[in-house]
Amino acid sequence: MNRRITVIILLLTCSCTNKEPMKMYFHPENSDLKVGETTVPTTLKQHVADTFRLNIDSGALVSGFADQRTVDVIVEIYGPDRKKTESFDDPSRGRESFQFIAKKSGIHRIVVAPFKDNVGEYTFTLSMADALASTPETRAEQLVMAALGPDAITPGAAIAVQRDGKLIYSKGFGYANLEDEIKIKPTTIFHIASVSKQFTAFAIAMLADQGKLSLDDDIRKYLPEMHDFGSVITINHLVHHTSGLRDQWNLLTMAGWRMDDVITQKQIMRVLSRQRELNFKPGAEMLYCNSGFTLMAEIVSRVTGESFDTWTKKNIFDPLEMKNTFFYMDHERIVKDRAYSYYQSASGYKKSVLNYANAGATSLFTTVEDLSLWAINFEKIKVGNANVMKMMNQRFVLANGDTITYALGQGIRKYKGLNIYTHGGGDAGYRTYLLRFPDQHLSISIFSNLASFDPGGISFALADLYLADQLVKEKVKEQPPASAEPPSPPFDPKSLRLLDYTGKFYSDELDTRYTLEVVNDTLTAHHQRHDDLKLIPVKADAVETRYLGTLEFVRNKAGKVIGFRASNGRVRNLLFNKE
Repeated sequence: MNRRITVIILLLTCSCTNKEPMKMYFHPENSDLKVGETTVPTTLKQHVADTFRLNIDSGALVSGFADQRTVDVIVEIYGPDRKKTESFDDPSRGRESFQFIAKKSGIHRIVVAPFKDNVGEYTFTLSMADALASTPETRAEQLVMAALGPDAITPGAAIAVQRDGKLIYSKGFGYANLEDEIKIKPTTIFHIASVSKQFTAFAIAMLADQGKLSLDDDIRKYLPEMHDFGSVITINHLVHHTSGLRDQWNLLTMAGWRMDDVITQKQIMRVLSRQRELNFKPGAEMLYCNSGFTLMAEIVSRVTGESFDTWTKKNIFDPLEMKNTFFYMDHERIVKDRAYSYYQSASGYKKSVLNYANAGATSLFTTVEDLSLWAINFEKIKVGNANVMKMMNQRFVLANGDTITYALGQGIRKYKGLNIYTHGGGDAGYRTYLLRFPDQHLSISIFSNLASFDPGGISFALADLYLADQLVKEKVKEQPPASAEPPSPPFDPKSLRLLDYTGKFYSDELDTRYTLEVVNDTLTAHHQRHDDLKLIPVKADAVETRYLGTLEFVRNKAGKVIGFRASNGRVRNLLFNKE
């Protein structure tokens, strides 16, 4: 299809540490590696990385992967000027895939470094080094196949592009079901994760336009079971991620849930209604929060007297003739022509199981072609009206006067001089993206059922071709030099008296309990559903671990530990009391 670019690869080693900028010390070892071949198993030692050199032309598309047999690695790309251009670090085992386009001709370096203190064995494969395809259609195929890798039977992707209200390209790649080897088509149904949020926001906007609710309404008007936090949370806060509510998925994992458990709308509502504190005062900042969109789906149901999936089907999907689109709120429902999701492990592809029985923040099932109909509706309005569309594009102004870039289920910004509206999604092994250029009447929808797939990157690569004559080269903003701060004294983990932190700790907001004890000189947390968690000291009276994040212990006036507060990104300062 495209001429093969000749590459010469030399394996080198470099000494590095993840705590300091990587120092590149090149010492040639081994020699040529051809495209499609795999290195012999190599063992990485702590803070020592392997480096592969590629002499390639500008515009080359390069892809491959490190097979993480017994070690977690980071793959970094350095250009001819030895400046880092890309970094890849997703799964802890299986394939660590990489893909990049050379911006300059010359020797590029691919560095395979151990993550933190990891040691172990990996192999390295260069899958592709081709001249970049010049048309959108051939570029799409090239980019997708590079992302999926060399295996004959792989999970895949579906792409649809519409322009001026017409579908101009749609295609499926790979397989929707690996067990039965069912191929993906443009009509294959995917779970599109957080791209669902646009539809929940649209439902709210439609009801607001009809006078059945107001974006300024206190959510407790419709959800009286929610706690009175002392500050009013409005629907407008929910739809812009400015409510201060803690995120439902973080709360559930902290409470011992697995993301492949059956998780229903009622169970999420029960957890949210137990919360007694917020991450911040409503309107003070934006912090992405799935909880708000689940609550809005519940509000739609209570205002209309119909289930959320029924109301959206009757009022949005049917009128738009989105025949393969619906909110999936019954995890036992059979869906024909659906794609199942996967991830790459050391032993091959595995199912990434999703049993959600909830909607609002996620759980829309649709096809790339149906989503194109949705994108067209923003420009040629068939459902909704000008007022609804105005609400959909309204960004929120924070208490400090800053305007956020998020509107109703849409990120709004500029890309190379053009206005764009975006949203991505990721649940289990599903990866989805919708990119709209409203002024150019162009939209690109890309879905995948492979966890390592990057639909957003491919969407923008295709947009660069479709809109090549309209894009403006973006100026690189120079970052101001970092202010020199005096180094903090090094923390000695041995300074902690681990026995101070042992005991049983209970959260009423989660109705869950962790038991902390010292096992083999390591502070360890036990939970009835999680595997035992090692707690790593990070500073005085603070440790870090999986699920809970950072635990900061609370002491009374006598200096005795009486609890801890856990923060893990979208949940802040959740209190556990010592029993």
